[in-house]
Amino acid sequence: MDDYPGYDAVGLAQLVRSGEVKPAELLAAARARAAEVNPTINAIVAEVEPPEPEPGAASDAPLRGVPFLLKDLQQDLAGHPTSNGSRAFASVPAAENATVVQRWLDAGLVVFGKTNTPEFGAKGITEPALFGPARNPWNTDHTPGGSSGGSAAAVAAGIVPCAAASDGGGSIRIPASACGLFGLKPSRGLVPAGPAAGEALGGTATDGVISRSVRDTAAMLDVLAGPAPEAPYLGARQATPFADEVGRDPGRLRIGLCTASSINPAPHPEAVAAADRAAEVLTGLGHEVERLDRAPYDDAALARDFLTTWFAHVAYFVDAAKALTGAGDSAFEPDTLVMAALGRATRPVELIRAVEHRHLHVRRLSAFHASYDFLLTPTTATPPPRIGAFELPRAVRTAQEALLRVRGAGLLRFSPIVERLIDDNLGWVPYTQLANITGRPAMSVPLHWTADGLPLGVQFVGRLGEEGRMLRLAAQLEQAQPWADRRPALRV
Repeated sequence: MDDYPGYDAVGLAQLVRSGEVKPAELLAAARARAAEVNPTINAIVAEVEPPEPEPGAASDAPLRGVPFLLKDLQQDLAGHPTSNGSRAFASVPAAENATVVQRWLDAGLVVFGKTNTPEFGAKGITEPALFGPARNPWNTDHTPGGSSGGSAAAVAAGIVPCAAASDGGGSIRIPASACGLFGLKPSRGLVPAGPAAGEALGGTATDGVISRSVRDTAAMLDVLAGPAPEAPYLGARQATPFADEVGRDPGRLRIGLCTASSINPAPHPEAVAAADRAAEVLTGLGHEVERLDRAPYDDAALARDFLTTWFAHVAYFVDAAKALTGAGDSAFEPDTLVMAALGRATRPVELIRAVEHRHLHVRRLSAFHASYDFLLTPTTATPPPRIGAFELPRAVRTAQEALLRVRGAGLLRFSPIVERLIDDNLGWVPYTQLANITGRPAMSVPLHWTADGLPLGVQFVGRLGEEGRMLRLAAQLEQAQPWADRRPALRV
């Protein structure tokens, strides 16, 4: 088990099937590594005694015995609280397993903990008041991203080879980028939500994983994908297992490269360098890469539509939490209350307009994909920020609290507080919301490290339902420029 960090999930499952190791040995190794590094990175926020396999559980389950961590956001495990990063839910046990959690358990994964996430997953960093900040194993002064930051930190630090994640605005891809890992957000409807809700964030969010290897993500997608009785869409399985796509030739691809963003007109030079490096690798593999002067969609309009719906959903989350638990405003973080107030101040016609605009963004992106197989961007516009970089100055915080006390949501909409909130939420992550709004698959691939030794990934956005081709390309890049053996020199 000294070699435990060197295996991916598929490799560990193979060891279990061959009888070379026992699941209990793998769990002990994972827990030992967690005990060693988690006090430093704060990735795991709740320990879980692994559920007993159900009677008749298949001994040949594809990932039997592999240690696994759930994200502590809407990934309910019966009998255990799902805090959603909020004090309001910290002591409310889940009544049943979420659909994806049940599928992970049926696949034989051994769940032994839950990972850190911002309150309601509402930020691209992971610094909840409830648990404190998760830290990036590559440099613990910096964020591992969010909202799946705890999961990414746990994988990068070698606690588990693969961990549960979810993505409503980049929350798989952002932390994958920040931690030097692979992260794929599936197409809308491929992975069902439920059973408590038919779809998350009106269909813009989905579950998945963050992994060290492409084949792990492919294997997990085979576990998660497919229809569910309570799903609003028929998530059909593709004829070929996703695991079989790894190693297949993706063919010669035409890729449009864009680093321009009206949300962040001056991306960090390291973000541009990451995209340029990816273009070099792709060209060397025989693909055609064309540089674009501007985004092939209206990213400023998309950001407005994204935030309009996002703030309305935060208002719903806060009201639902209050109704369920009896919590008052003091149970929520100030930024959450501001977002909720902005959501309540949104007029119904504004919300409907933002939802209906999704079709315009889909049409623009589909027009792009008529000529290009993938859109390539940096995953983030800057390297991972320092912990605490987005804390509001005391004077601004005081003004924010005063407006909340007098129910001044209308005034909040026109205050500098909102501009700061938007800049903090989207300024360093302007590229990822496109795939959520349009429902397209997107992945972050770890091909670049900054001069300071921090990872910064590149994002590929593909056509609806083309996860197979996306996995083929990712595996080709993984072979051309391996990343799995790059490990942070984590000081504990």
